[in-house]
Order: sequence, then structure tokens, then C-alpha cells
Amino acid sequence: MNSLNPIIEKFPEIKNVESVRPLTAGLINQTYLVTTQEGTPNFILQCINHNIFKNVDLLQNNIECVTGHIRKKLEAAGEKDIDRKVLRFAVADNGKTYYFDGEKYWRACVFIEGSLTLDAVTPESSYLVGLKFGEFEAMLSDLPYQLEETIPDFHNMEFRMKQLHEAVEADVAGRMDKVRDLVAEIEKDAYDMCCAERYYREGKLPKRICHCDTKVSNMLFDKEGNVLCVIDLDTVMSSFVFSDFGDFLRSAANTGKEDDENLDNVKFNFEIFKSFAKGYIESAKCFLTPLEIELLPYAVTLFPYMQAVRFLTDYINGDTYYQIKYPEHNYVRTLAQYKLYKEAKAAVADMKEFINSLV
Repeated sequence: MNSLNPIIEKFPEIKNVESVRPLTAGLINQTYLVTTQEGTPNFILQCINHNIFKNVDLLQNNIECVTGHIRKKLEAAGEKDIDRKVLRFAVADNGKTYYFDGEKYWRACVFIEGSLTLDAVTPESSYLVGLKFGEFEAMLSDLPYQLEETIPDFHNMEFRMKQLHEAVEADVAGRMDKVRDLVAEIEKDAYDMCCAERYYREGKLPKRICHCDTKVSNMLFDKEGNVLCVIDLDTVMSSFVFSDFGDFLRSAANTGKEDDENLDNVKFNFEIFKSFAKGYIESAKCFLTPLEIELLPYAVTLFPYMQAVRFLTDYINGDTYYQIKYPEHNYVRTLAQYKLYKEAKAAVADMKEFINSLV
């Protein structure tokens, strides 16, 4: 990894480097562990995916605002080991927390020693994820300004329906005959599923600072199983709280695979929902409005619905966005996500009852 030395040297805080090795975790950014001599901190070096995150200055500004605000909250609360409870990024010799080498953008974050990530979704881990992400939002609920969207319209359901309508009209891959009935079925619920955007325009629903990529693996734990901090902050931006609540359950509460060909496998795991909801509401109810709480079950249905629309749009467009493993992969994904949507929708009444019992 000697080829990375010129990049590393742009971050004066990284000293006495002994080795650089790639890490397998992370699907978006190229990531490396920079190990230094004993007595100096190790670092995580990342090449930021500029194809996804077009405005790196905005991206890093969001992250700096969030980590700085959380750090101040921890200091005010008298927390110990703060450097293990919030990420800290090294400043490059250009005065920014990133460096552009003419082709690629790079950043370096202090490695939190003795930390680990988990991938297993269990009721226990789901409760901790809910608790920590609710706490994350609560700590940022008084940030004095909104953050810009690092990926514009990322979780905007009206925008996703607009993309679907454009794909249907163009039918560039000639696939509409196969999916016309499915499109019509999805359209029946479109008005209800776009309610968040309408409530926002009416001034009834606020946008919050949300993580927008809630999953077990986006948290660091210590060796005793205690949560240290939230990581992977690239998607932190202004959004509805539904982004953090619904997106976690889209994957975690699915008993099947995202692209399961056997739809009988796809069920909604209510125990995972209860554990996550319990943790989330414990830490987030201090700032949630009655309407936000009322719409949390809607959030659980929104994200499989949205993902079904996105997969279907890509299928109609001829598979131009998502990588596929076989010609009908996006169609199979669509059916699996739409089945999960219907399973979650059938559980809305039970979800409402459980959430009411918590608040």
C-alpha cells in the first residue's frame, strides 16, 4: 500500500505509519486501516465514492456539524471516553477534513480501538439499535440549522413515484406488458404512501437530522456488548424520522431475503419490530410530535413500498441502476419487497397498539 503514502502524508496527524491494509467492510467507499507505532492513534482512511456523493464539501460539512454537536452534548453531560463515543476526523494540510488528489477524495477518521461491529439481527441487538438511533436523533434535535441532503430526494416517495411514471411512459426496455398489472396495483396505494410530503408542505410534519441508513452494522460496540457510537455518517441529513425507523425494519424484520424468489419466505417479524420500537421510543419520545408517533407504523410500510417502486422502475428502464445477477433480478426484487409491504401493512393495527402501549 505504498501508493497511499502520498495521501496519508496530507493528513499531518497520522504519524509513524507501520502498515496499511484494506478493510472488507463497506460497500460504498474504499476503506483502509492505517496502523501506526504504539503510542500514536490508528486511523481509518477512506476514498469517498464521488459518483454517489457529488458534493463532498457538503458531505463533510454535514458530518462535522453532527459530530461536533454530539461531542459538545457529551462534554456537557460529563461523559468519559468521549473519543470512543463520537467519530473524529483528521484535518488535512488544506485545512479541511478531506483531501482531493486531482481524481479522488480522501478522508481519515481516528480508529476506535477495541471496537467491533455486529451483523446479526436479534431482538437484543434490535433494541440496542433502536435505543441508539433514537438517542442519535434526540441529540441532534436542537441543531440550530438544517443539514443539506447529501443524496437529494433519497427518501422522497413523491419523487420515486415520478421516476416510476417516467419509466412507464418511456418503456425503453419493452417490459410494460409484463408488469402493467403490478404497476396498477402499486398505484392504488400511491396517494396514501406519499402522505409525508403532503404533511410537510402543510406544516404538520417536521424534518429532523436523521442517519438514513439504520442497521446493526452501522454501530460500534465494545467487547462487552455496549454501544459506543453511530458510524457511517455519509447519509446523515434532513429527513423525516421515518427514514431511520422504517428503513431499519425493512431489512431487519424481513424473514426472507431482499430478492427472495420464494415469496412464502417473506414475512414481517413482529418480535424484531417490538424490540426496535421499544428502544427507539424510549430515547426519541422526548422530541417526537404526536403525528410522528402516530405515523411510525406508516414508516414501516413506506420503505418496502418505496424499495419495490425503485426496483420496478429500474426493471422497466432496463436495469440501469442496480447491479443484477440475472435478467429478471429486479423483477424478483420488486415482488419480494412488495410482498413485505403487504405483510407489514397487515400488521399496522398491531403496530399501533404496541406503540400506544409504549407512549
